Amino acid sequence: MGASSDPNLDGSDEQQKRSEIYTYESPWHIYAMNWSVRRDKQYRLAIASLLEQYINRVEIVQLDDSTGEIRSDPNLSFDHPYPPTKTIFIPDKECQKPDLLATSSDFLRIWRISEEDRRVELKSLLNGNKNSEYCGPLTSFDWNEAEPKRIGTSSIDTTCTIWDIERETVDTQLIAHDKEVYDIAWGGVGVFASVSADGSVRVFDLRDKEHSTIIYESSEPDTPLVRLGWNKQDPRYMATIIMDSAKVVVLDIRFPTLPVVELQRHQASVNAIAWAPHSSCHICTAGDDSQALIWDLSSMGQPVEGGLDPILAYTAGNEIEQLQWSSSQPDWVAIAFSSKLQILRCKDKTAERTEIKNVRLVRMIDLLTENIVIMSNMAELFVLNLMVIYVLGVVGCNIERNYV
Repeated sequence: MGASSDPNLDGSDEQQKRSEIYTYESPWHIYAMNWSVRRDKQYRLAIASLLEQYINRVEIVQLDDSTGEIRSDPNLSFDHPYPPTKTIFIPDKECQKPDLLATSSDFLRIWRISEEDRRVELKSLLNGNKNSEYCGPLTSFDWNEAEPKRIGTSSIDTTCTIWDIERETVDTQLIAHDKEVYDIAWGGVGVFASVSADGSVRVFDLRDKEHSTIIYESSEPDTPLVRLGWNKQDPRYMATIIMDSAKVVVLDIRFPTLPVVELQRHQASVNAIAWAPHSSCHICTAGDDSQALIWDLSSMGQPVEGGLDPILAYTAGNEIEQLQWSSSQPDWVAIAFSSKLQILRCKDKTAERTEIKNVRLVRMIDLLTENIVIMSNMAELFVLNLMVIYVLGVVGCNIERNYV
């Protein structure tokens, strides 16, 4: 299956749409999804099924930019036990490490992708419960970009587990919350945060494993927090989603307990959030109202009458369950709804205007500098003229005195 386009559009409109939106339709309902970050694999994504059966599927799809089609390679598709709750490619932009893909469900699995052999093979199956062959299902995980040998997982058994995937051993396992842990996010080499059914956001530092800091708690008791996003461009900020809520809560970790802003323009429950990988003040949110919204948070903390409005909006054909912003292609956002994957161009016109203003400012500074140089040269000429007049005056006086 490939990218679809509207047959009712004329040629120019179709070409415009093809350059802005690409659609892939899967034979099954899509849930987990992630962009590849490798420079040699642009427009590559992994998608996973949500089927009510033991055997599920993972596909690796690629956009052919010359034809505008997203294609799945049957040799790089594979069966997966249970529906994956999350999937992430190894954070290796420079292609220095093996091409790996991680998935979470009953266990954390690491898969090796071999383009030469055209196949995917299981590299590691990691079970955090040493006392049993079974473990609590994993709700989510995050791959540490600063230290790619580390992956942190969250589980319904209230724990967070930090894995060393090179040694295939547990670095640390913490009882992180009082109830199920629904999501985890790295904020640095040894710092991560998690959200839980107990309604709290907690930050952990691996240098002090006995303590954690509660950054935020739901205003309503026993209201779960289900998703967490940590701003990689400005680690002071993170965002979380409240279960069955249409708002997104943005937090400043320097000022615990109080949200710095609440985003409240969705008309139904929010399901996914993604911070911009190239900007510290932009975030994308998506939910059951079929909308993906991009927000500019540069004014957060300042009172805005009526609340903050998004700067860009896109309406999908169904409830959006998954959202990912490409770190290697920051103009592109991917969303998943029903059996469709869409990748959308989200070039921010505000950024373009800012760039234009910056160019104009630089030009003005250049012109000002040129004028200053010209004025400086004129001043030097004026001083030189004064000196010449003075010298001539002195010489003239001497001539006149000698003549007299």
